Amino acid sequence: MLLTDSARPEGRSEYALAGHSPPAAPAPASRHALVPCRLAAAMVCAATGVSVDEILARRRASAPAASARQLAMYLAHVGFGVALADVARAFRRDRTTVAYACRRIEDLRDGPFDVEVARLEACARWAAGG
Repeated sequence: MLLTDSARPEGRSEYALAGHSPPAAPAPASRHALVPCRLAAAMVCAATGVSVDEILARRRASAPAASARQLAMYLAHVGFGVALADVARAFRRDRTTVAYACRRIEDLRDGPFDVEVARLEACARWAAGG
């Protein structure tokens, strides 16, 4: 049960009153992971017309923005070779969310969408030097 501000003793957090520490904030993404993740987001933005701000937003997004975010996370992981945990930190999501996004994009790879994803992957691999 959460205490209202008026019922909470001055200077004491809900966690301190319960005898717990607040949850640790996730570690920020390292620079070596952040750059390819931002590049993946920019590439997907150019391909889909969804803004980078929408792709990187912490809040729930519209269906097109969520799909673009999933594609950007997939591209960062598969195209740039960034580890799932690092992609998760860069996009401020959970690692399992990134894994789900990668599975979803793989499942959707049919016809014209597959051609677009393959083109983005090729660009990412080229940009990564591979």
